[in-house]
Amino acid sequence: DVFLDLAGRLPMLPPFLFMTAFGAIDRAVELLKAGAADYVTKPFDPDVLVAKVCALAKGYGAGRDADDDALGVSPVMRRIAKSLPRFASHSSTLLVSGESGVGKEHVAQLFHRHAGGAAAPFVAVNCAAIPEHLLEAELFGVEKGAFTGAVASRPGRFERANGGTLFLDEIGTLTLPAQGKLLRALQEREIERVGDGKTRSVDVRVVAATNEDLRDCVRRGLFREDLFYRLNVFPIEAPA
Repeated sequence: DVFLDLAGRLPMLPPFLFMTAFGAIDRAVELLKAGAADYVTKPFDPDVLVAKVCALAKGYGAGRDADDDALGVSPVMRRIAKSLPRFASHSSTLLVSGESGVGKEHVAQLFHRHAGGAAAPFVAVNCAAIPEHLLEAELFGVEKGAFTGAVASRPGRFERANGGTLFLDEIGTLTLPAQGKLLRALQEREIERVGDGKTRSVDVRVVAATNEDLRDCVRRGLFREDLFYRLNVFPIEAPA
């Protein structure tokens, strides 16, 4: 009854698979006619159930615009998905905010796909997981001998993302000095490896993500206002 009610009110539903007893085949046929994808009879073979679920999952979305459902089927996520091609054609910077676990990296990946294509590099950085004293080396690279333990020259995340997209997750955790260095890299599109005076140009799109209210962080002096406005060109709020 719940399915029949939904099928009558909603234009599009994900695949429904029912389990039913042998005595309820007529009911199963009614549900199939109403739009259900398939059914299994009880007692059922687990292998048969798994095979049916896999087949439905593989075929779900066939004949539809894949980007429409890339972030989910809710209206707000579809609106975000439809806005990303426009954002990607007008900006190299995106700010995605929302609670932990809402799919901010998926938004970044779809933005990347529209901006540069799947062949371009996509490099993700969890800013909160990198110790402060290593952050500059991680982002901008390091030259051999720059500090104890630097036994070889190594490109940073900006260089590795050259020609593609750099995803900076939990950007609100960056210290103010680190924010200043990031701001310069975004403004100039140039970086310097730690221990090297050579300037290197990078062509990188930057998607920053946060689960914090950056405006409030700016008011409390925890986040640079100039960096906030540099990132906040096209803000996206991912719903819970």
